[in-house]
Amino acid sequence: MNKKRIAIQGIRGSFHEEAAFKHFGEDIETIECDSFKATCEALKHKKADYVVMAIENSIAGSLLPNYNLLQEYRFAIIGETYLNIQLHLLALPGVKLEDIKFVESHPIALRQCGDFFDEHPHLKVSEGMDTAACAKKIADNKLTNTAAVANNLAAKLYGLEVLDRRIETNKKNYTRFLILAPTATENPKANKASISFQTDNSIGSLAKILNYFADNNINLSKIQSMPVLGRRNEYIFHVDLEWQTLAEYEKAIRKTLKRTVNFNILGEYEKNEKV
Repeated sequence: MNKKRIAIQGIRGSFHEEAAFKHFGEDIETIECDSFKATCEALKHKKADYVVMAIENSIAGSLLPNYNLLQEYRFAIIGETYLNIQLHLLALPGVKLEDIKFVESHPIALRQCGDFFDEHPHLKVSEGMDTAACAKKIADNKLTNTAAVANNLAAKLYGLEVLDRRIETNKKNYTRFLILAPTATENPKANKASISFQTDNSIGSLAKILNYFADNNINLSKIQSMPVLGRRNEYIFHVDLEWQTLAEYEKAIRKTLKRTVNFNILGEYEKNEKV
């Protein structure tokens, strides 16, 4: 039986691969991509079966360029998963903290470890493209004076040791990942949806639409506005909805269709609680 091919931004050992393992299990083929757009291209050209894409972080906020990719490619969102982002200081076996002069990682990961670097001002911090790639660089080049900020998966994969564990400043740090597929499949357990739409510029137009959901007991778990490219004062709204009763959700959607333009259901899937 062929393994599922999962496209991720970054290389093996990254948080994206960890999220893929969490959703699909570890018996998968990871397709490494240099960018989020490249993951979409891999799915479009059937070089991957699914994409795992970060969409928001509890500290850094929304990844706005990825909302543009959702609009551009129109893949189906078939699921979501959350990771508690735990960041460790990794180095070659036998290297001690006092040997370290340089630390490399993804810029967002470095920013999330500000307190640690304040306590170790002698460390020179530099940005890399990916947490796992920085770990791999240390292993490949046998760098004894450099550490990486990455996860346990990268440490295990590239043979590094944890010098200092959980160096992130905020321990309640979560990233939400979307699972994308070429087309939607019916999910009888679906109780969450991601939709997008535009409204006119009349007073209260958005409020009226949001009230349709409130009137039908639909919880709005997220609202994200994005400018429409090339059009002044026009915005597209991305909304995540959660429901208890399918009939109420469908009723709210029917009403919303009448009041919006460029309406799209990006995906209907099962809500995944943070773990």
